Amino acid sequence: MASNPSVFLLMLNGQIETGDFPEFDDLYVKYNYTFGPDWAVTSGLEEGISQVCKRNTYGQRDFVWNFPLEVTFKSTNPYGWPQLVVSVYGLDAFGTAVVRGYGAVHIPITPGGHACIIPMFVPEASSRFQKFLGWFMGRRPEYVDTNVVARGEGREVTRVRSQGHLRVKFNIVTKDMKKLGYDCLSSGHGVPNAITAASIAANGSNQGAGAAGRTLEGASGTTEA
Repeated sequence: MASNPSVFLLMLNGQIETGDFPEFDDLYVKYNYTFGPDWAVTSGLEEGISQVCKRNTYGQRDFVWNFPLEVTFKSTNPYGWPQLVVSVYGLDAFGTAVVRGYGAVHIPITPGGHACIIPMFVPEASSRFQKFLGWFMGRRPEYVDTNVVARGEGREVTRVRSQGHLRVKFNIVTKDMKKLGYDCLSSGHGVPNAITAASIAANGSNQGAGAAGRTLEGASGTTEA
């Protein structure tokens, strides 16, 4: 007789596909995941950095990274559902690497294929003098801890400006969630049920410019293992 599972698994593979930053060139992406205390990474990479990419000279002139994502999480409950945190960097006129955008999105909770657009934003200086001084010295405003973009605490005191967006594709597989009493399948209208409140509200709201990504494609109908 099979024993009852004590944890469930969330398996993700996908890629950071493209970005739209019309004012810049030679950009690269850093990513990492943030999650609650009951979660742990069992395999795959928890963070990474992409290659430097030039803007496409044909068509929509997007940046095309096609940078792969692959990670597996385990947890005992959906509180603190993982989020993907991304930061885009490029060189300024002085050759200094400066941030060109921050963004975050919750990993989809329904099995199947998903495509998300992540709106990006950058912090703004508190005054024109500080803005000029930061440009002159090559020290633009940026976050010491990039995970702050995935949390709600303290965001109301940060001045930000929208700047570009990223397109990310996810393929999600879950295991043993039903056996632990969680229903992660779609309710029939593309809106996940059962664990929505526990997972999406767990890590705080992503408000302001660069809020949570918009899902463009819902679950493909794949059921969990």
